[in-house]
Amino acid sequence: MQRAGGGIGTRAAIGGVGVGVASGWNIAALGAVATRLSHAYGVGLATIGLFTTVQFVVHLAMQIPGGRAADRFGARRTAFIGLAIIAAGNAIALPAATPALAFLGRAVVGLGTGFAFVAGSDYIRGRGGSPFLQGLYGGGSVLAPGLALAIVPALADSVGFSAPYVSGIAVVAVCAALLVFAPPAERTVRHAGERLDAGFFRDRLLYRLSAIHAASFGFSVIVGNWVVTLLEHHGHSKGVAAAAGSLTLLLGFFTRVAGGPLLRRQDAWLWVAGSLVVAGAAAAALALPLPLAALVAAAALVGLASGMPFAMAFTGAAKARPDSPGAAVGFVNGWAALAIVAGAPLVGLTFSLPGDGRIGFVVLGCLAALAALAVPRPGR
Repeated sequence: MQRAGGGIGTRAAIGGVGVGVASGWNIAALGAVATRLSHAYGVGLATIGLFTTVQFVVHLAMQIPGGRAADRFGARRTAFIGLAIIAAGNAIALPAATPALAFLGRAVVGLGTGFAFVAGSDYIRGRGGSPFLQGLYGGGSVLAPGLALAIVPALADSVGFSAPYVSGIAVVAVCAALLVFAPPAERTVRHAGERLDAGFFRDRLLYRLSAIHAASFGFSVIVGNWVVTLLEHHGHSKGVAAAAGSLTLLLGFFTRVAGGPLLRRQDAWLWVAGSLVVAGAAAAALALPLPLAALVAAAALVGLASGMPFAMAFTGAAKARPDSPGAAVGFVNGWAALAIVAGAPLVGLTFSLPGDGRIGFVVLGCLAALAALAVPRPGR
């Protein structure tokens, strides 16, 4: 069989990337139909944002336990467990539009993504996947929510409030089937020999990398969850809003994959800093009363620019703390999750303020642009 991704088989590559796709779909599935869910559940948009917050709180808490489960039980087996839990979480929310069921369901989904996302990455590593394929895995995790923003609103026209949950189960089923045909991988002990000392939490470089990851990936998820609602509330049709909103996550696939080779350039820091400024300006532009073509272009720029810092944040964290690379990557990723946890409901609250959501997008844009100051330069 033809090999791909630096020694990894084609079936293994497809199965592994599928785990990232299944995990990523749930990032934006609810945000794609936030207004419809608000009406169906009889709650405000801020509460819909809290559904996502609950998921990310549990997802964040499961990052290290998920990695240890992959060590003990094997990455492929742990990925299957995670996918099954994701499907179960979506099934919990299906019976009725009851906030309690939605909160419980999203918490269970977060438990599943915590297992699956880490295990999928470990599976690719264990099969000998190249850095490019790891980038492809990360790209798949943002490609999926971008597709969700475009597909879930159309599905909601026929199945109503259950569209995010039905689609989540369907995507998991397809990706689990792909993983069934993928070969097992050797166990990869991610945490062996790792240690944390007091200097870990005083490492300024980790905080700078955390800032650029939170302001790129974290903010792009927040924008992706609310941009469809923003455009709908300002007079654009559901179809147009969904198509434009999907670009804020969909296009990050390409720049995440390209970000790895970019790190070999001496001026990589300039590219990353520039991407944060562009992402911030584009997010703020979405809040302006611009022509539709300009809003679509702004959404596309958010997606493209937000993917660029991913490779620097994760690769830089692992290199900065060779004594605890897994913990360093988890630390950086944790700040992005915290940004989503706090930012998703806060931006939802701005829809009840003057401007009907525009204030939240302007604030996100300004913070993303300021994060460019945190980008580390060579030699520092």
